[in-house]
Amino acid sequence: MKRLVGITALALIVAPLQAQAAPNELQRGLDDVVRTAGVGAQVEVHDRKSVWRGRSGLAEVGTTRAVPLDGHFRIGSITKTFLATVVLQLVAEKRLRLDDPVAKWFPEIDGVTVRQLLNHTSGLYDVLYTLPRPPQPEFYANRWRTWTADELIQRALANPPTGEPGEKYKYSNTNYLLLGEIVEKVTGRSYARQIERRIIRRLDLEHTSLPGTTPQLPEPHAHAYVPNPDRTLLDYTEMNPSLFGAAGEMISTTHDLDRFMTALLSGRLLPPYLLKQMKTPGTKDGHYGLGLAWRDTTCGMRAYGNDGDALAYQSWSFTTADLRHRVSLVLTPNFTSDSDDVVDPFLDKAFCAQKP
Repeated sequence: MKRLVGITALALIVAPLQAQAAPNELQRGLDDVVRTAGVGAQVEVHDRKSVWRGRSGLAEVGTTRAVPLDGHFRIGSITKTFLATVVLQLVAEKRLRLDDPVAKWFPEIDGVTVRQLLNHTSGLYDVLYTLPRPPQPEFYANRWRTWTADELIQRALANPPTGEPGEKYKYSNTNYLLLGEIVEKVTGRSYARQIERRIIRRLDLEHTSLPGTTPQLPEPHAHAYVPNPDRTLLDYTEMNPSLFGAAGEMISTTHDLDRFMTALLSGRLLPPYLLKQMKTPGTKDGHYGLGLAWRDTTCGMRAYGNDGDALAYQSWSFTTADLRHRVSLVLTPNFTSDSDDVVDPFLDKAFCAQKP
């Protein structure tokens, strides 16, 4: 994932706060994550026999409040795994096909298939690179703006493709904005309604939602920040999430993400042949299938899931195929360094510490 890093540096030291009885090695690792790259962090780690819910850092700058263990947060691109699951359910119902041309619904898009949208081999320009980012003044002016899917898609299509369809993997949020629209055209209901009906209600994910244009998060939640031009942090907890749309608008908790990934990888949501395709890379030696990514640990485990960047919240949720080892984590970054550089070793430690 390409993070927002190095735009400003904050002269703030956040002292990690101990949460509860915890594996010392994991708590130290989580403290290191926050000390290096964050304001606060929350994690849920499962192994064969136990679960640890840990936290470190602050829920809000300028206070001593600990990060809530059951806090809500914006999950960013983990939304894509939910949406991909719905698309594949429609494939199972024979309401669309993976090799359907996108031109069936968007005539101006030539040669791209539904499969290529799902696995990011469409070559379509990423709308992200058409949008202002901190510290550009327009970024802050757009905080409460409502974006439509068509507006975002057209911004992307105004740019030339980055490659031929199917040629290479190139992550693009435009792909999932299009998939959200295709779901509505196929079913007559919005992608949000379909995710709610087919996944959230089915799995009783009581703390997972699609906010649409609602700027607030449910309580409890940690506050989250983006960099100001003056080298401080701006509280960006509340913002209009239509900016993310079908590519990343959802809100959840570490516990609900764990339940979703467990249900998905156990085969509760998709037939085996489609779950297998979901785990099949779109390119040789790739690590991204149909809305599902994977990472290989230093101890030989492969974990499936996804990560997300919703500007002020960064999240990761992965599980091994046998469901015995699972980690879901959220970080509120401080943008002094690339969070992946410190989170990746923590995830590796969390999985490998559980290996018998």
